Amino acid sequence: MSDKTRIAIIDDDLSIRKSLMRMLSFAGFEVVAFPSAGEFLAAADTDKVSCAVSDLRMPGVNGLELQQTLRARLPHLSMVFITGHADVPTGVTAMKAGAVDFLEKPVSRAVLLEAVNRAVERSQNLLAASTEIEELRIRYERLTTRESEVFALVATGLLNKQIGAQLGAAEKTIKQHRGRVMYKMQAESLAELVRMAGRLGVRPAESDFSKAKGKLISQTK
Repeated sequence: MSDKTRIAIIDDDLSIRKSLMRMLSFAGFEVVAFPSAGEFLAAADTDKVSCAVSDLRMPGVNGLELQQTLRARLPHLSMVFITGHADVPTGVTAMKAGAVDFLEKPVSRAVLLEAVNRAVERSQNLLAASTEIEELRIRYERLTTRESEVFALVATGLLNKQIGAQLGAAEKTIKQHRGRVMYKMQAESLAELVRMAGRLGVRPAESDFSKAKGKLISQTK
């Protein structure tokens, strides 16, 4: 099996497809080409593609419609548009939707490779980030209900005593829950646990957070 980075070319013009294939293949990429967006979307291994180089105007599904579909299906996959009919509004729309570049035909080899390399790097970074979040979600789902509550409150910076006051538990018990949360989430420090909470969007209800702080203040008076 090839370990080369795979690039997809989608263009209804055969001569353009061949030209782009030569440039990218010569640069060491594995290249697959499709005469339409529909055929690309129907391919069985689109998830192995690290960058899609697409024409903008094509029969059937056009480039922008392809981009919208890929954002839902493969949100990490970056696109580079190449078109012979460039216009500013369309280019702005494509870039706002996440396109790495919007190039006019004919495109030089240097310009194409620079754009494709940036797109590949972006795809790899987005894929790594989404994989990390999925792994964090799996760990989080292993927490008990009480551990999830402790996790959310710990991530806000509350002390064990404050959390115990909020949850009606002894400080020693909260310390044990906190240790299990650290273990199950595979966090080596409080700072890392806080970062995980941020990535997962884990936070207690504002009322719970305020109540925990209020209880500690009343206890110290």
